[in-house]
Amino acid sequence: MATARGLRPLLTLSRCSPSPSRPQALAGVAPGASQVDNSSGFLGRRPHRRHPGVLQLPCVRVPPVLAAAARALLLGECSLPGVEAQVPALRNYLWSRRVPVEPEELQRRARRLEERLLEDADVPPAEERLRQAVLQTLRRTTYHWQELTYNERLSLVYMAARLDGGFAAVSRAFHEIRTRVPKFQPQTLMDFGSGTGSVTWAAHSAWGQSLREYMCVDSSAAMLDLAEKLLRGGSASGEPHVPGVFFRQFLPVSPKVQFDVVVSAFSLSELPSKADRTETIQTLWRKTGHFLILVENGTKAGHCLLMDARDLVLKGKEKSPLDPRPGFVFAPCPHELPCPQLAASKPLACSFSQAYHCIPFSWNKKKQKEEKFSMVILARGRPEEAPRWPRLTQPVLKRPRHVHCHLCCPDGHMQHAVITARQHGRDLYRCARVSSWGDLLPVITPSESELPPSPAEDPLRVDKDA
Repeated sequence: MATARGLRPLLTLSRCSPSPSRPQALAGVAPGASQVDNSSGFLGRRPHRRHPGVLQLPCVRVPPVLAAAARALLLGECSLPGVEAQVPALRNYLWSRRVPVEPEELQRRARRLEERLLEDADVPPAEERLRQAVLQTLRRTTYHWQELTYNERLSLVYMAARLDGGFAAVSRAFHEIRTRVPKFQPQTLMDFGSGTGSVTWAAHSAWGQSLREYMCVDSSAAMLDLAEKLLRGGSASGEPHVPGVFFRQFLPVSPKVQFDVVVSAFSLSELPSKADRTETIQTLWRKTGHFLILVENGTKAGHCLLMDARDLVLKGKEKSPLDPRPGFVFAPCPHELPCPQLAASKPLACSFSQAYHCIPFSWNKKKQKEEKFSMVILARGRPEEAPRWPRLTQPVLKRPRHVHCHLCCPDGHMQHAVITARQHGRDLYRCARVSSWGDLLPVITPSESELPPSPAEDPLRVDKDA
């Protein structure tokens, strides 16, 4: 069994920039030129619905022991009157949560408002009146961010609202690593902003045989107590179902301490300023031995947070004194270029969806739900040169004899590809038709020098027409 220390030869993804010694390849899907990447030899050995780019995870179910402990805590210790109304209210509040406005941005907005009011007024208003008008407009148009203080009651409501959904999102991120790097067997994990401990349970389900240490970090003592009770089956005296779990309220200070996997799920949006987020991300990256997994809500605000963290790690000049290896994007981006979703005329969030079975609380009328989230997985090392495959950023639209695929390509651009068996080949068409939102499309395109010349560039065709 390969350990996490022997991961270097296992990562076989490429950098976004091509090698100067070979011609640059077309990154999208080109009719008559693109074909299925059969370097692994999967064609003929397994059906197209199981091609190597399939990353979809079946409907996730919270471990029965965890679901039973959550129900016992919520219904046993205190009845929590009005919890049925508090759970959806907290869930909606967390989904619509945005980052706080920085003081510099607030000052810029105030100056713009003041200039606009002076331009529109026939007679310049008095200074105090102008100040009050600017303040009233800012109060009405600025998002009022407030720090959440999780006491015992709010922690229980958060558990009821987010335990199963958070478990599903993190399970999907872990599934990406397990599928693409099956020999990776981590031994240590740190969860920043651990909350109810859903990351620990998901990691135990994925790598329970190899993980020997789980470090849960959360500033709320009530959350840590609740997470420990969940591990013990709903009581403070039971035996923990996951061994090797440790709790603390602050990040480890020593730069020598690293973890094979570091996770921050739905925690960056809870930090009060950009400076705090920058310091936290740099600390988490220094603690990362192999993979840093960041998960946020599948909104534009959550996606922007992840892209800022991604750029900070990729462009950061700060190196760990004990680990000088650079970082690269493992998922979901097939490149290290700026996100094309945010560069569009109408910016969109790059998000994914994961189905999960709801914990059978009385207010959960549906047995299954979808968790919409954004994620970015950063890895250490220098991956070997190998083609990166485009990723499906939306559900595949299946039509008679053709499919519509929205792809994020290795050249940093989005492509809406209409794939048919006649123009792209039977294998590529069938792989695209059975793929789902979030999968990789195993396609390679010949370099520009290998493509046949177009009629306008063919000298024989030009002479003949002349």
